[in-house]
Amino acid sequence: MSHLPSLRGVHKAAERLNGLTRVTPLEYNKRLSDLIQATVFLKREDLQQVRSFKIRGAYNKISSLNKKDLQSGIVCASAGNHAQGFAFSCQKLEIKGEVYMPATTPQQKVTQVHRFGGDYVEVILVGDTYDACQKIALQAAKNDQKTFIHPFDDATVIEGQATVALEMLEQRSKAYDYLLVPIGGGGLVSGIITVLKEQSPETKIIGVEPEGAPSMKRALDLGKRVTLKEMDGFVDGATVRQVGKLAFEICKSHLDQVVLVPEGKICQTILEVYNKDGIVAEPAGALAIAALDLLGDLFVNKSVGVLVCGGNNDVFRMPEIKERALMYSKLKHYFLVDFPQRSGALKQFVTQILGPKDDITHFEFSKKNFRNTAPAVVGIELQEATDLSLLVERMKKHNFKFDYLNDKQSLFQFLI
Repeated sequence: MSHLPSLRGVHKAAERLNGLTRVTPLEYNKRLSDLIQATVFLKREDLQQVRSFKIRGAYNKISSLNKKDLQSGIVCASAGNHAQGFAFSCQKLEIKGEVYMPATTPQQKVTQVHRFGGDYVEVILVGDTYDACQKIALQAAKNDQKTFIHPFDDATVIEGQATVALEMLEQRSKAYDYLLVPIGGGGLVSGIITVLKEQSPETKIIGVEPEGAPSMKRALDLGKRVTLKEMDGFVDGATVRQVGKLAFEICKSHLDQVVLVPEGKICQTILEVYNKDGIVAEPAGALAIAALDLLGDLFVNKSVGVLVCGGNNDVFRMPEIKERALMYSKLKHYFLVDFPQRSGALKQFVTQILGPKDDITHFEFSKKNFRNTAPAVVGIELQEATDLSLLVERMKKHNFKFDYLNDKQSLFQFLI
């Protein structure tokens, strides 16, 4: 294992990044403060040039390489923010770099990498998943004797990410009682720990992971790094099969707690911070905010710093985000309903089954000849979560046979 990141290395990184990265705002948020009866500050890394903190680590690592390594060329693998930070750094330092991205990467992200890297970056789309893509990129770097710039499992990268903690301490004279930090591979949280364990040891650090990708929580619970076999990839910026070696070593000794947040709750938070605070947060960027009210009374009358780590949210994802948020709020429900094959059956369903404020938002029906009934997939949006029991009661009363689909993931993936 390479050396652990150090506070001295973080200060050196801050010198390298001075004048290049933005000192992003630390904003008091009254709405969130009132919500949990605390004093909440948002560290707005979504306002960096590449709309995420990843530029800090990428630039620090690349700018620390010797001339021989730079002339040989550099390589990275990323489906998003690390690629953009890497590309930005290549153009600023006028260094040729290769970015390996999964073939399934949305075009918006590929375009952003081209925009930030210009003629200095070549984008190579390969593999159906990030893991497959990274494997190919590592092999290519080895074959061509180029330096691989890891997104999180590298001390110099971690020291670059950690400069965000130096800024947060400089931006507020009093110590934070808690910091909420999103976790993917663990580079950001381990960097923040590196700074705070020496400069603000009284601050408790809570890591936040998506429920569908709990790689750090699993590792800490078992006392060793694990490789997740199944993941929900929705929070793409924080979905990692295995956390970094360095991050795990630091977190197992110094991370106070890890909390898991359901993906639906994250979606709900994305919509809330956009509509109420004017913040465009990607799923990973909203992750730490989403944990605030899940921790109950822990933060009452405390000062809480929250990392908004990124704002690269694709507008084309918003329908799915809204759908997941409604489901988490128990306001959107899908049923497979058996409709009698007779005229007036649908009218009966609308007039006798739906409540006065219920709305059919999805309907798929395929008529089957020579049968008494035929199935239809029906999506219903409610005004109140408690209306579900009344809806189900009415379907039973009027003899509409149905299956509830929200809990059947194998079927449900076709709906959203």
